[in-house]
Amino acid sequence: MKRLPLVAFWFAPLLCPAVAVGAVDDTDTLVAAVRDGAEGALIELGAGNFELAAPLELKAGMTLKGAGIDKTIITHAADWKPSTRTLPDPEMTTKGLDTQAYLIRLRDKAADITVSDLTLRAPQLHGAIYGWENENAHLHHLRIQDTLWTGIRTFLLKNGKIHDCEFIDAGGRWERGEPGVKGGITGGAIFSIWMADTEIAHNRFVRTQMDKADEFYGIKARQGKRCRIHHNTIEVNFSIEFPFENDEEVEIDHNVLYGTVSIPKYAGGAVPASGRTFHIHHNWFRDSYAIEFVRNGAEISHNLFDFDVQKDHGNLISAFGRAAAPGPASFHNNLVSNPGRGVVWINEVFNNLEIRNNHIVTRTTATPRTEGLFGFNPACDFKTITIRDNIIECQGQTRPLLRCDESYGSVLQNNRLENVSDTERYENRPADRTPGLESPLQFECGVHGEVKVNGWQARP
Repeated sequence: MKRLPLVAFWFAPLLCPAVAVGAVDDTDTLVAAVRDGAEGALIELGAGNFELAAPLELKAGMTLKGAGIDKTIITHAADWKPSTRTLPDPEMTTKGLDTQAYLIRLRDKAADITVSDLTLRAPQLHGAIYGWENENAHLHHLRIQDTLWTGIRTFLLKNGKIHDCEFIDAGGRWERGEPGVKGGITGGAIFSIWMADTEIAHNRFVRTQMDKADEFYGIKARQGKRCRIHHNTIEVNFSIEFPFENDEEVEIDHNVLYGTVSIPKYAGGAVPASGRTFHIHHNWFRDSYAIEFVRNGAEISHNLFDFDVQKDHGNLISAFGRAAAPGPASFHNNLVSNPGRGVVWINEVFNNLEIRNNHIVTRTTATPRTEGLFGFNPACDFKTITIRDNIIECQGQTRPLLRCDESYGSVLQNNRLENVSDTERYENRPADRTPGLESPLQFECGVHGEVKVNGWQARP
């Protein structure tokens, strides 16, 4: 995938030159500046608290800039408390969605809006920022904290930039005292529908208020095209989700991911002309339920999957569907430490899968897990499933490579297998190639490269 030029991408000038409206130090002046200001106005806020009674509706080209995350705080007045009966948000449509239940509302179809250098706190509101079809929106150096449904909620975001933000409890269960309202799973700290040519980078996502068993999404999107999500630290149990829609050239790289990356599509979805839907690379994955599948055209490479032997609940790649998917997909040049149930388990038929040049080390887990490392549907065309040039070491508990009898028809070549229990059931033909990674795994990941990965080690 062609990388976006970061400097030009992040700091492109506004199409409308910003016109300063003077320093803003109180809520009434802020409301008037946004209401009466011209398109392209620069509104600079001083330090202090600003309590709103209704959303700020930013016009095209406007810049709302605070004095700093720890200095300028926008929140809501005590008596602004929208009903939560419209939650959960209907996701794919604005019908039934309360677009006024946000601190900041980007005017529909308004381009070149910037919001930066402040804290947005909205414990009684559905979210902090809402926008519909806003091109070149630039949201950066924000702390978005304690919102009910989501942090940033967008539709048709194009050429957007969301970077250097903190999302702290930016969404959660919303049954906070309203009779008859039942809570549920959040929409995600960033929840974007039909997102294109957008970059999400150097953001931190933290969850403190809910039990760890409750699901929460860091970044949730429904269709992404030519987007890049990189150098984020996402400390929630569903880190990134792109379910259901057709996606194209979405790059997920150099992140620290404490939870699942979910990319399922019925029957695997269409493969775009570029040949790739997702490229997931150079990430540090921490949870054994790491990737939710299936997706045709996906490439997963050069990641460190680093799991706790005491938390062996997941297969690294899991898929629960029933519709056959033709593939292709590739899993290569990854380091895998302590897969729980296994490395791959795909319930549906999935063909044209390549698993190569990985180094996988299993250790005796808490359960302990004894199943085969690769589980496939017996109806797969196993001539199209290749497992080659891998190093697979089972330390402690012996484990088989494969789970079902039919999968022994896979193409198995040149794997170095240690303490694997089913080697007599298949031919693992040698080749004039060196098993394992094709080059050492070294990279930086997380917010501004805060974690350094050097082989099996990941350290600040």
